[in-house]
Amino acid sequence: MNYIIIALLVLIIILVTIALFKNINEANITERLGRFEFNINKNLNEDFEKLQNKIERELYRINDKVNERLDENFEKTNKTFISVLERLNKIDEAQKKIESLSGDIVSLQSILTDKKSRGIFGEVNLYHILANVFGERNDKIYQTQYTFKNGMIADAVLFAPAPLGTVAIDSKFPLENYQLMVDRKKSQIERDMYEKQFKIDVKKHIDAISSKYIIPSITSDQAILFLPAEAIFAEINAYHHDIIEYAYRKKIWITSPTTLISTLTVIQMIIKNMERDKYANIIHEELKKLGLEFARFKERWDKLSRSIQTVNKDVENFHITTTKIKNKFESINKVEFAAITADEKDE
Repeated sequence: MNYIIIALLVLIIILVTIALFKNINEANITERLGRFEFNINKNLNEDFEKLQNKIERELYRINDKVNERLDENFEKTNKTFISVLERLNKIDEAQKKIESLSGDIVSLQSILTDKKSRGIFGEVNLYHILANVFGERNDKIYQTQYTFKNGMIADAVLFAPAPLGTVAIDSKFPLENYQLMVDRKKSQIERDMYEKQFKIDVKKHIDAISSKYIIPSITSDQAILFLPAEAIFAEINAYHHDIIEYAYRKKIWITSPTTLISTLTVIQMIIKNMERDKYANIIHEELKKLGLEFARFKERWDKLSRSIQTVNKDVENFHITTTKIKNKFESINKVEFAAITADEKDE
């Protein structure tokens, strides 16, 4: 019975101990859980603040970068816009020039359709080339609207040096049949017909210049036919060698604005070289005269030098003579002084 009571007491003690231990563990666990929750909350708050600060810094950095990119893009866009405006202004100016040029072309076409106006156009072009090469109103080298003794008036005359001499230049503009000849809309038969007529026109101009402006003993045996259009000149040289040969037989040079400038430039260089040679001959003659004068100067200087040497020698001889005379006087004076001293001693 006692054992049972003891066993019950022990059991009760064990149960009480377990209960107390359980309460203690629950309190400890609760405390630990509280501290753990506090630490978690604290860490979460700190991490959240750090994360928030980092996010704010990144946002500021991204904002600055975005603003920088936006400024760069705005600047580029502004430059592009300004460039577009400038190009639009240039296009507008070009459009105005094209419109003006279109008007000039229409005006030029209206001028070229009239034969008289076309002739004036060729003459003005010729005068402009002469002025550019030789200068305005250089009457010693060229003259415009020059009248020969036979009454013929050339558009221009070039006073080239010998052996070339006086060369007449006349402007011709065979345009009508040329335009019809190169018109692709017309049939080949029509174009061949206009080609024949074009050759006849050019040969008539060659004959007219040859008969009017090549005058024996007055002009050169050659003259120049000036074509104001490069296209016509190129057509003749490329496809109509018979016209070139015909002009060569008639001693006529066919020129365009470009080739005329080259020809006149060559003549200008020849004139300058001849002028330089002329002045070189004059300088040579003057040097010859100066050489003669220098020879006379040397001869006269030699005579003067010899005279100076003779005078110098006479002066030296004169100096020697005067020295001898002086010495004589000194010796005489010494002798007299010695004689007087001896007499005084005798007394």
